[in-house]
Amino acid sequence: MLVLMVALFVLGYACIALEHPLKVDKSASALILCAVLWTIYIFHAEELLPTLETLNLEDANVLEKAKSMFPSIMEFKEFVAEKFADGNVESKEKVVAFVTEVQIVEHLGDVAQTLFYLIGAMTIVELIDVHGGFTIITDKITERSKRKLLWIVCLITFFMSAILDNLTTAIVMTMLLRKLVFDQHERWIYAGCIIISANAGGAFSPIGDVTTIMLWVKGLVTTGGLLPNLIVPSLLAMVVPIYLASFMLKGKLEGAATSADGSQNQGASLRPADVVTEAERRHLLEYGVAALLFVPIFKSITHLPPFIGVLFGLGALWVYTEIMYHRKKDVPDSAKARITRCLGRIDFATILFFLGILMAVATLQCSGILQSLAGWLQASLPNVYIIDFVIGVLSSVVDNVPLVAGCMGMYDIPTAAQLAADPSLSDFCRDGVFWMFLAYCAGVGGSLLIIGSAAGVVVMGLEHINFVWYFKKFTLLAFAGYASGALFYVLQELVIRPMLGF
Repeated sequence: MLVLMVALFVLGYACIALEHPLKVDKSASALILCAVLWTIYIFHAEELLPTLETLNLEDANVLEKAKSMFPSIMEFKEFVAEKFADGNVESKEKVVAFVTEVQIVEHLGDVAQTLFYLIGAMTIVELIDVHGGFTIITDKITERSKRKLLWIVCLITFFMSAILDNLTTAIVMTMLLRKLVFDQHERWIYAGCIIISANAGGAFSPIGDVTTIMLWVKGLVTTGGLLPNLIVPSLLAMVVPIYLASFMLKGKLEGAATSADGSQNQGASLRPADVVTEAERRHLLEYGVAALLFVPIFKSITHLPPFIGVLFGLGALWVYTEIMYHRKKDVPDSAKARITRCLGRIDFATILFFLGILMAVATLQCSGILQSLAGWLQASLPNVYIIDFVIGVLSSVVDNVPLVAGCMGMYDIPTAAQLAADPSLSDFCRDGVFWMFLAYCAGVGGSLLIIGSAAGVVVMGLEHINFVWYFKKFTLLAFAGYASGALFYVLQELVIRPMLGF
């Protein structure tokens, strides 16, 4: 069953990668893959639990072996004890109830957090864009040299993703890009560089990427540890590929006749950007950016998931736009871009792709495939640098969230007694080498493939970038940056620090 699931995942992944030759949207492939994998899993989940009720889970060796067979064994035992206290229920019914009532619900909840965050952020960005708010920024970018503009865009993306996060930054910068670059092929080159820059910038900040957030919340890394240790490797991961990509661009940008909202002028009918004042346009930009910046602050104060913060910001903007348009009674409704209208402009195919691929990966996690992979890495690659480097490469194929979650479950922060007995465990202390390098590799490694990160997936959806095109143009470039940053980090830990006495 596990072999079949892996084979089908690889097949589904191939269909996603080859969506253009197959002429089948990647969202359809992802949704079918999700449904098929969960169907197979629920029919065969009982095979993973043949003797759970008779196992002596008090025995540490037995428990460890059982966990490798079925990662949620303790959760399953507690569920059965609570729901089926009478014990007069067949084993299959217990398994089906656990899968449908616990595992699917939990993973769907995790995925929904990402989806609602994405919907909220995309709606805010769309609201700013449709009213011409981004023109306030693009009008100030007067650089016409394609290469210089590339560096400006990528540096802004790099540092912005550390303040916001790589997903939101990728959305904002892609929308800005549409106002600056009008040739689609060249815009794809800039978009590919935005993906790399956003992922690199998110790796050295505790709120820049979902994996660093996971490690930070768990207490495995700290802000004071991430910034000084990872900023140079992350910068190299951005600078090297951008330098190489700059040779794809030559000359100066050509202008285009645009309307106030940055779109091509398609007639004399009123558009939302035509009916708002300059001050209102500026206020929408300021409030929208403030709403996005508010999310990490909200999370750090309340410890609530980021999607709640972004939905609060969206609601506040909704109230503002309703009040703003209520004053414009002489303006036809067709020219008013209320939030309800902006929601219709959201690329929901990308949302469904996220749903399908993340829920498909969840079956690999529930079945123990990802945990087995993590265990194999630990046994086969005892060097922590090699383990993290390989995990980074794998994160471009499999979602980095379950990979990092698997690593977090493999190791605990050692106690003083454990450190005294085995000094090598210092790599797994808070801000230890393993966790620091894992934050870098899992965050930056997703740039190797366009569907290897949330930023890549959303840019792929917004710009309809071909998977194969990105693979040919950017995978080697992204790997060069990834390897450069990784090499610097290893030298930093093994050579530079000892030389300086740290």
